[in-house]
Amino acid sequence: MIKTACYIHIPFCDHKCIYCDFYSIITSDNISNYLTALKKEIEYYSKKYSHDRNLFTIYFGGGTPSLMEPGYIHEIINHIKNNFTVDENAEVTLETNPGTVDLNKFIEFKNAGINRISVGIQSFNKDELKFLTRIHDSETAYQTILNAHEAGFENISLDLIFNLPGQTKQKWMSNLEKAVTLPVKHISAYSLILERGTILNKMVIDGKVEMQDEDYDAELYEETIDFLEAKGFEQYEVSNFAKPGYKSIHNKAYWDYTEYLSFGTSAHSFINNKRWWNYSSLKFYIAAIEKMNHAVTGSEILTEEEMTEEYVMLALRGEGLHLDKLQNRFGNEWINRNNEYLSSLIKDQFIIKKNNFLKFTKKGYALCDEILSNLN
Repeated sequence: MIKTACYIHIPFCDHKCIYCDFYSIITSDNISNYLTALKKEIEYYSKKYSHDRNLFTIYFGGGTPSLMEPGYIHEIINHIKNNFTVDENAEVTLETNPGTVDLNKFIEFKNAGINRISVGIQSFNKDELKFLTRIHDSETAYQTILNAHEAGFENISLDLIFNLPGQTKQKWMSNLEKAVTLPVKHISAYSLILERGTILNKMVIDGKVEMQDEDYDAELYEETIDFLEAKGFEQYEVSNFAKPGYKSIHNKAYWDYTEYLSFGTSAHSFINNKRWWNYSSLKFYIAAIEKMNHAVTGSEILTEEEMTEEYVMLALRGEGLHLDKLQNRFGNEWINRNNEYLSSLIKDQFIIKKNNFLKFTKKGYALCDEILSNLN
């Protein structure tokens, strides 16, 4: 059986944050129709792929999946299990926003089959939350984590964003200090990035917001690594830190270049060297499912060279690149082509090489996008 990850996109949201570029809609229309469409799509792909695949992780992202009733999520999980082989120890994650779920709802989500919670806190600072247009306050953020823990969730993750306009080092470190006092096993710390089409991007273009410079971003990032590692969180990807035994299995699937099936609006899948993606529009998605049982709007067959580049990029952004594994899977052409540049990165201490294994150093992670763009 081929180990395969599974992603389900729940596009419904109660509010669009200024920095978000994920497909989401602020409406409760078509929630029932969407469930029907999702189930049809799951059935369609089970006929193509269920015979030789084992789903070892299921991830509900969005949007705000925690807006849904637990029974809604339970029905999707059951439908997946009825149509695919799902590992009995599969990690099943639900993205959650503070203010959308209380203790009883967490208990119901756990009973529905969710065993990992990811909470989008972003900041504990009142002014930063207001700038990010989040709907919750610091107290609600705290209580959401505590409620998840009380409901019996052991595997809890939280998201934070750093390098906000005007954010001082003290404010950012205060966010980290508050995060590690909570019963969380995983922290994702993301630098604020301008994405095309977002409200924030327009605010910057219009001169209403000024972003901080890259050097300051790198400084905050390196301090983040030092602080979280000192608190027992191991960095295993550019933006992700976990206590031992709590690395996100689903996220690692992407970085390990594992195949994945995804369902719902704007979902992307990757199977047998082919990548395809669905309509983003909810109405287009539902209409396509009703007509064809799938909602594919585009696809591509990846070349050997493209897959090699993706494999390397994801491995280096993650826990590191095993050169032996790379060579066994794709040959040694990439290694030969980049050997001189890699040697310079090792000499300048951006990368460590040990036992034919390459891994970014702390300052290498801080410049990883630039370094990866220079590989060929």
